[in-house]
Amino acid sequence: MDPSTKLVVDTIWVLIAAFLVFFMNAGFALVESGLCRSKNTVNILAKNFIVFGLAVIGYWTLGYAFMFGEGGALIGGEGFFLASLQAEAFGLPLYAFFFFQLCFAVTAATIVSGAVAERIKIQSFMVFALGLTAVIYPIVGHWVWGGGWLGERGFADFAGSTVVHSVGGWAALVGALLLGPRLGKYTRSGKIRPIPGHNMSLVTLGGLVLWLGWFGFNAGSELAANPAEIARISVATAIAAAFGTVAATGWSWWRSGQPDLSLIVNGMLGGLVGVTAACRFVELYSAAAIGVICGILVIEAVGFFDRARVDDPVLSLIHISEP
Repeated sequence: MDPSTKLVVDTIWVLIAAFLVFFMNAGFALVESGLCRSKNTVNILAKNFIVFGLAVIGYWTLGYAFMFGEGGALIGGEGFFLASLQAEAFGLPLYAFFFFQLCFAVTAATIVSGAVAERIKIQSFMVFALGLTAVIYPIVGHWVWGGGWLGERGFADFAGSTVVHSVGGWAALVGALLLGPRLGKYTRSGKIRPIPGHNMSLVTLGGLVLWLGWFGFNAGSELAANPAEIARISVATAIAAAFGTVAATGWSWWRSGQPDLSLIVNGMLGGLVGVTAACRFVELYSAAAIGVICGILVIEAVGFFDRARVDDPVLSLIHISEP
């Protein structure tokens, strides 16, 4: 294939993958709103919608420059507003690469939305989302993908288990700790009082949307339409998610006497998050092992955070009952 044709094919593939990652915002909105109470649905959906607009502003003005601009080991400093940059980046047109990375930045911010749901004011979340996508996430991304100190030391994260999901996860933990639990979540004696979500159909649909979008997340990170590699990455992604789903089903069944739908969905997500860093490099049986481990860890994490009185509405329990 001649270079010009390859550039066209690679660009189309990366943009399609970016569109899939963009669609993951719908999945997050469905999962989060379904696992919360109906009275807070509008607030949660508004946050998930607004965050993309804020991310575009933050990442375009500052974030991309901090992440991929020429600079030091800690932070980039070139390309604010995408100005004064070369027309290509990482073998792609600049705008194609920027859009793909922009969708990753949105994901990092959206992860936090579920953990702080039902007790954060929308204006506070807007300030946070802008700060995360403009400053916090890009600086960490620079350390790994932008030529920063972690990348120089051989740290490898193919599609973002650390850069995207860990950054979002740690920010979510801090937010949940600062806000404290929802009123009524824990009694004065410390007993856990479940607050069930209102619509598990939304949660299930959202989980499937996220699973679909993750193929763009992982395979798109190849940044080229290399048939053998993107196919293999997709299979590894599917296997990790499948084993995470089944492991979470079995482990929650063993722990509580019956499977739990919210934990099944979260087990699938755990498998996806776990394999994202290494999906291009691991053997398929290793992807399966990652899925099993992460699916089980999700179940144990629910109990750990409840005992620590850290309230994350997305890690709520919805048992499957027989009629």
